[in-house]
Amino acid sequence: MMDAIPPSPFLALSGPPGAPVDLKALGAELDARIAAACAEAPTPAAARPRVVDELRAALDSGRAVARSALESGGKGLACARFLSDLEDELIRAIYRYVSRYVHVAGNPGLEERLTIVAVGGYGRGALAPGSDIDLLFLLPSKQTPWGESVAQAILYVLWDLRQKVGHASRSIAECMSHSKIDMTIRTTLIEARFLLGNAQLFEELLATFDREIMRVGAREFVGAKLEERDQRVARAGASRYLVEPNVKEGKGGLRDLNTLFWIAKYVYRVREARELVAAGLLTSAEMSLFERCEEFLWSVRCHLHFATGRAEERLSFEMQPRLANRLGYRDRAGLSRVERFMKHYFLVAKDVGDLTGIVCAALEARQAKPRAIFDRMFGSFRRRTINNLPEDFTVDFDRLNTCGDSVFAKDPVNLIRLFWLADQLGLPLHPDALRGVTRNLRRIDADLRANPEANRLFLELLLSRNMTESVLRKMNETGALGRFIPDFGRVVAMMQFNMYHHYTVDEHLLRAIGALSDMEAGRLPQFQPLIAEILPKILNRKVLYLGLLLHDIAKGRKEDHSIAGRDVALALCPRLGFEPGETQTVAWLVEHHLHMSIVAQNRDISDPRTIETFAAVVQSLERLKLLFVLTLCDIAAVGPNVLDAWKAQLLRQLYWETEVVLGGGHSAVDRKSRVAASKAELRAALSDWSDEQFEAYASRHYQAYWLKMDLPHKLRHAELLQDLPSDRPPLVAAVALDKARGAVELTVIAQDHRRLLSTIAGACAASGVNIVDAHIFTTADGLALDTILCSRTFEFDEDEMRRGGRIAHYLNKALRGEIIISEAIRARAPQTSQAAAFSIAPEVLIDNALSAVCTVIEVSGLDREGLLFELTNAISKLSLNIVSAHVTTFGERAVDTFYVKDLTGDKIFSPSRQGAIRRNLIEIFASAGEKRTAHSPDSVGNAPAS
Repeated sequence: MMDAIPPSPFLALSGPPGAPVDLKALGAELDARIAAACAEAPTPAAARPRVVDELRAALDSGRAVARSALESGGKGLACARFLSDLEDELIRAIYRYVSRYVHVAGNPGLEERLTIVAVGGYGRGALAPGSDIDLLFLLPSKQTPWGESVAQAILYVLWDLRQKVGHASRSIAECMSHSKIDMTIRTTLIEARFLLGNAQLFEELLATFDREIMRVGAREFVGAKLEERDQRVARAGASRYLVEPNVKEGKGGLRDLNTLFWIAKYVYRVREARELVAAGLLTSAEMSLFERCEEFLWSVRCHLHFATGRAEERLSFEMQPRLANRLGYRDRAGLSRVERFMKHYFLVAKDVGDLTGIVCAALEARQAKPRAIFDRMFGSFRRRTINNLPEDFTVDFDRLNTCGDSVFAKDPVNLIRLFWLADQLGLPLHPDALRGVTRNLRRIDADLRANPEANRLFLELLLSRNMTESVLRKMNETGALGRFIPDFGRVVAMMQFNMYHHYTVDEHLLRAIGALSDMEAGRLPQFQPLIAEILPKILNRKVLYLGLLLHDIAKGRKEDHSIAGRDVALALCPRLGFEPGETQTVAWLVEHHLHMSIVAQNRDISDPRTIETFAAVVQSLERLKLLFVLTLCDIAAVGPNVLDAWKAQLLRQLYWETEVVLGGGHSAVDRKSRVAASKAELRAALSDWSDEQFEAYASRHYQAYWLKMDLPHKLRHAELLQDLPSDRPPLVAAVALDKARGAVELTVIAQDHRRLLSTIAGACAASGVNIVDAHIFTTADGLALDTILCSRTFEFDEDEMRRGGRIAHYLNKALRGEIIISEAIRARAPQTSQAAAFSIAPEVLIDNALSAVCTVIEVSGLDREGLLFELTNAISKLSLNIVSAHVTTFGERAVDTFYVKDLTGDKIFSPSRQGAIRRNLIEIFASAGEKRTAHSPDSVGNAPAS
């Protein structure tokens, strides 16, 4: 049997790149080729494979033309419309093939009764490369056998072309009855577009839909669409500033623009978006903004579909650099091309949010929108009587509004006073007021920024105990915050291209302020034990709040953002009325805002030298309190559950230990009392233990254990240690789920030895487990008590526990020496992780000043499966003993710190040996494909830092 000859190129699609394509000519070519295929075949069924081949060739060639045009700098909407037009011609060609050769109508008038309508996204006349095709086969009063056969044959051909087709066959009456009870069907019909068949029947559908549905159900439809939007956004991620946004379904994405148009089309009875200007809903400038947003989002979506080869809607870390290159972004002024691209994306998402507010305000004015929906969109409020309202302001629908844009021209301070007043009165802002602010941003100039009253109002807003975060967010969304504090404007919509931060920089700063406000108000009970004794004793709230607002304000600059942020604080604080001493404290907080987190997570805080060095930086108890609270809020605002119990306990211990040094040996809670309290907490929980049992057990742990461990872990460890068999070597590998961190927790108890941590890490690597954190302890009787936190693989807990059980079993075998770790790792195929999208230069720091008895080795670089094993294995081969290890990950970046001694128990002072350590550890990253761009400082840090 001879191989099938591939179809020859289509003349209509063979023009030079960028040349217009005559799709009608393509349809004629298809008709001719289909006719030839049917003429040469003995039966229509025999011709079908060749017909499908011709149609597939036309589809593939047309998509190639669209892709080439897009990747040569073409527009996204033009690409989407071309693909829709291409689909139109294919469906018409398929219909002609079916009606002429497969199911020929016996009655000449019969075929006119079948009408094919494009609905949904396809009905809009724009298709992304991976979009579904939504079709309505519109029937006369009842289905005919011929019509049913034709519709079925068309669908089979489309499926043979591997297209995703949504379809329905309904009469007009059935369309109406379904639309009355199903908002999704109603929405698809709003976008109905005639493809072929009986045009009169289609017009009858539109008229009936308008008369029976659109004229009577506007309020219901608007409420349902906005409710649907809320649910969709909640699924995709409630913030429009999530750093891996969903281009279609996410907040500020294409679906939001579609929803606005559906609602406006339904309420204002327009057919095209441009008609909304004549209807008075949008100004010409706002309509242009709508079109720019739509064009940008369509460009991103089409590029994303072509680049991935599927209907991928999530702009993942892996895809962001590829799209930044495709769309022509370049590195500039401290921002990489991917960060510039994503900043543009988030600014567009913000613009979509602004347009949402405009439409919703107009709908409420027409009373076409249920009130409860509006409250969810723009904030709840307290119903109250407003007395002595300033003359430039009014209250509309229980929302603060202005008496017109002229109030900003009369007194530009009103641009700040509006937000201050909303917070003072506890009222949400009316969208018309927000719209007015956006139109008057030019009035926030150098004179207003220097105005004492404007600065006083802003500071009062920042320090308010009412609605600080939500009002500042509205101020940011209008652009007023970035104009009033220009350095803040530089980080608006700025993403940090890493897996650690969940939000853009401006959103992170606002969430940090919200976390502090919630902590003060007691709205975060999980953190109250941490801050209950500390936060009320802070002497100057405004220093803390402004330091928190500014701590990341210099992100995206060439210089260190902590140093650059300090300079921003030194310039801004006097403008806001801060005294010189207050200014210096804010600047110090910004400069050192990362220091407490780094020391707590990457240093041995049971080592007195660590505490002395940290105390020398902090210098005062007041600064310690400020930095502690700022650090908690900073970590809490990174993303959900990032501030977990372990980090909180480390920070709290560092605070208490440093408080003793700075207080001249005195602390609100000294170390001895804290150890006693920790033991008493466990003793109370183990009420069935005898005093002798408990005392014997408690004596097995050193002070560091009692200071660092929370009660759930202490209970778990007590049970595991008490259940150890006495007739064989101690060995336990137990598994649990840490739901707060979304991780799997492995607890290992074994006889301590030099290569134990390396063996555990190697067994995890051989099992395909990625270690994200590790807590290492040794008991007084020589047992290692190690807790290893690993990434989850499965969504359901039951699946994850089964996987954890397999890992624990493998660990037990490895610890008994039944597995050769190195061979097991080599046998495992390398896995590609999300972190592979990033490039991080590895760094190895060796310091003898950080500990009185150990050399400290800090290794940072791109995290990957098996990294901890490779590091610990290399350290062991270098004849070093690991006294303690501090394993942390910040998204894709691993930062692992090892306190080591040589085999004689001494530090490593020899420069040549330090050089060998550094080379061996750097080589681990180089062998994984990272470039050798590591920074290896000549100084080894033998002297204390100044």
